[in-house]
Amino acid sequence: MRKAIFLFFLLLGIGLGHLSARHEDWGVSVVMMALGALFGGAIGGGLSQIGKQRTAMRRRLLTEEEIEPIPGGGSSGRDMAVNYWRDEGHAPFTKPPRPEHGSHMLDADKNL
Repeated sequence: MRKAIFLFFLLLGIGLGHLSARHEDWGVSVVMMALGALFGGAIGGGLSQIGKQRTAMRRRLLTEEEIEPIPGGGSSGRDMAVNYWRDEGHAPFTKPPRPEHGSHMLDADKNL
């Protein structure tokens, strides 16, 4: 039944595309039929729910503790939130090095 609904709307779109360009050249007619097939296929697929997944096959999403059971590893969202101020917003071991002469290395009035 789903395929019948899908094919009906697909053929309806092709037919409407052909009817809208029946007095035009064959190239315009083919393009309009392709556009009708595109829209008819989208409407037919939505109404017949062809792409919808079954609830029995739906996978359960894992929690953060199931993905990374050892706390304090540093890569989970909770660890990053706890250590945000210590790490200054960077992930562990990705903090850029500090400049050699401090943060005012390129100041014009600095005497070296």
